[in-house]
Amino acid sequence: MPVYETAPVVLEIGTAYTKLGFAADSYPRFIIPTETYDVDTKTTKKLFDYTSKTELYERMVEFIQKLFFKYVLVSPKERKVVIVESVLCPTDIRETLAKVLFRHFEVLSVLFIPTHLVVLSTLAVETALVIDIGNKEATVIPVYCGVQVLHAWQAQAIAAEAVHDDIKRQLIESGIDQALLTPEIIEDVKVRTCFVTTYERAQKYRNDDPPMPCPDVQYSINGKKDIKISGKLRETAFEVMFPEDNDHLGLPYIILDTILKCPLDIRRELAENLFLIGGSTMVMGLMARLKVELLELLKSDMYKNKLFLDSVKFHTAPAKANFTAWLGGSIYGGTDLVQSRSLTREAYSKTGRVPDWSTVEENRFIGQ
Repeated sequence: MPVYETAPVVLEIGTAYTKLGFAADSYPRFIIPTETYDVDTKTTKKLFDYTSKTELYERMVEFIQKLFFKYVLVSPKERKVVIVESVLCPTDIRETLAKVLFRHFEVLSVLFIPTHLVVLSTLAVETALVIDIGNKEATVIPVYCGVQVLHAWQAQAIAAEAVHDDIKRQLIESGIDQALLTPEIIEDVKVRTCFVTTYERAQKYRNDDPPMPCPDVQYSINGKKDIKISGKLRETAFEVMFPEDNDHLGLPYIILDTILKCPLDIRRELAENLFLIGGSTMVMGLMARLKVELLELLKSDMYKNKLFLDSVKFHTAPAKANFTAWLGGSIYGGTDLVQSRSLTREAYSKTGRVPDWSTVEENRFIGQ
């Protein structure tokens, strides 16, 4: 039988976009917004903007049905499913997703695999500091010898939503009608016009000595109205990732704090294996700026007598950063882990529980 008729379906359901395809594929078949259509209001709503578990269940049924019958075009009853999820995913979402897949769509089995771990399979390495910058937050989790060091994780709300809020604020302050600034327009402005400026220019903005700004650009809204995107907005929108305050919650700080929480003998190896993933890392200039920021912090009094590091190195992903985690799930989905580590329909029907594979007790429970 052809591979595409039996391969597991691989899903990565993010807060903004969902990637879906089949195991052993080198890229997802589709990347679609994670949203459902509200018949009453005739508008779309984000899948995870829910008020109760019942509402989440109903909307997830609608969303998963669209994935199977509109996009991948396969019967869920004949498929195994691989779910690429953050290890910090809320329990309500995880359990509701399992309930939808097993009780409504009756899939054969589901394999839950953590994002920060599976991305390393795309590099064929076992140790790295994985920095996932998505829609809502930036999450940093170290992985050493194939094991997530969960006590050292860090996360802050300095991702796409924060950038969008700052772009909207600057545009409104420049006199743009707020009614024109839909979420889709804000995101398009970010993708088409904005970039991460250099460390030197950012320092001048912070010291109230702004440099000569980069050129302004004209942006057309639906081909009907042109608005001006100032040079300052273009190069400062992403500064929300690098805040300078007494809390030290910027992206470089949480990366170094994560390394600092790890054992001494693995810190240098982690610093030399930084791995950026997530759609928000695709912006021009981020990696170069982050490297400079980290090196400057390592020389500061705050870290120089604690970390004793003088270099950082970044991996280059073999795929676009927005679906590198999905690719890792695709790789795992092509191995025998789908047979040995999946939660089967029969096991779920007996217990009604989703096991936590990180605990020995849960593994023993499922094995009985």
